[in-house]
Amino acid sequence: MREMTLEQIAKACHGTYVGDLDNMQVEIKGAVTDSRKVEEGFLFIPIQGARVDGHDFIPQVAAQGAAAVLSEKDLESCAVPYIRVDSSEQALKEIAAYYRSQLTIPVIGITGSVGKTSTKEMIASVLSEKYRVLKTEKNFNNEIGLPLTLLRIREEHQVAVVEMGISDFGEMHRLAKIAKPDICVITNIGICHLENLKSRDGILKAKSEIFDYLKPEGHIVLNGEDDKLATITEAAGVRPVFYGFLQEEEGEGVRREIYADEIVNCGLKGVKARIHTPKGEFHVHIPIPGEHNLYNAMAATATGLYLDMDLPQIQAGIEHVETIGGRSNLMEIGNMMVIDDCYNANPVSMRASLDVLHYGLGRTIAVLGDMGELGENEKHLHYGVGAYAAQKQIDALFCAGTLSKEIAQGAKDGGLRQVFYDETREEMTARLLSYLKEGDTVLVKASHFMEYPEVVKAIQEKFI
Repeated sequence: MREMTLEQIAKACHGTYVGDLDNMQVEIKGAVTDSRKVEEGFLFIPIQGARVDGHDFIPQVAAQGAAAVLSEKDLESCAVPYIRVDSSEQALKEIAAYYRSQLTIPVIGITGSVGKTSTKEMIASVLSEKYRVLKTEKNFNNEIGLPLTLLRIREEHQVAVVEMGISDFGEMHRLAKIAKPDICVITNIGICHLENLKSRDGILKAKSEIFDYLKPEGHIVLNGEDDKLATITEAAGVRPVFYGFLQEEEGEGVRREIYADEIVNCGLKGVKARIHTPKGEFHVHIPIPGEHNLYNAMAATATGLYLDMDLPQIQAGIEHVETIGGRSNLMEIGNMMVIDDCYNANPVSMRASLDVLHYGLGRTIAVLGDMGELGENEKHLHYGVGAYAAQKQIDALFCAGTLSKEIAQGAKDGGLRQVFYDETREEMTARLLSYLKEGDTVLVKASHFMEYPEVVKAIQEKFI
């Protein structure tokens, strides 16, 4: 944080300052909700969770050098000033919204059913060729993570790239109110979070709330290959720019100002293509496997152009992009290639990862687990993933978990011969380790709650 005093913070969150009045002009150096991350001069924001109440750590953070804390409770004795609030979580949002209003740097907000994080990484990589960039770390994309991300912006930052994730109506409106994005990027409208949003039309409506606080001079970047996004002709008085694989299909009415052709799939070594823009074209080699990464590259290209970057800078940023742990991270273990994609999973990202596995050398083996938050059609959607695995003609499928039984059945019905199912991850891992051999290419993917990083760890322990 920069130039934000305790007095300003108290006013921003409608709180009551308690402490030595001389300290009201103290400027906060940072704000966190995790007591372990408190540094000298920081503001600690205690959140009441299901298992842990952050208020219990107030004495500890005071000893660590915190400048002040928020509190939903009256504190009888506190070694540092505190600001009394009704809700720490709401106060965090209000503080971040106020802080954002004081910033002049552009903020790029990214949402979509699939590909938010990889698109964020691609855009940040491109913009880093010209600017000092702050980006969302890990999965800090919700109503706590987004405010904390914005509060990390420092004097040296020239642009912020933030990921915005939701699961219900109204959430994106609240996130947009905090972030006030200058550029809105939507990757696609898939079939995630159907429990609350019910349909793709519901998802479109919820994601479109990102436009509620778009500035009049702002920009919108949309995937023109997505049939739902293609229906957006204007939002908040702004005409979107679309990207895709064809400039325009006859009769469809969607012109893609950024589009790619001359696509060469290099398997696990990435994708080559030519990208066309209103300012010219360039050839690029994306060093991450999967043709779906071209969508990310085109979104980053559009964003870079809006921020006055030239084509060589954009090309360099695309070619310098790196994978992050748990997101299609390629790992050479012994003489085996492991695609570590354990961070999360939904039907669309499962298919994309199976597309990548399809280009692997040696035997291609998928290790899949349950996907969460799919609503009443969850069994059918899992079955579809199994059918798709069979369609990609991989060599073997290993599954564990209650719903993954449907993945296994879909694969068997689709004609895949080597399908192995176990109820628990531990049983499946034991069977997998006895099956693997040097030269295999292995995809490991499931929703986060399945704890599939343990599968990758087991492979490492045996084969390194």
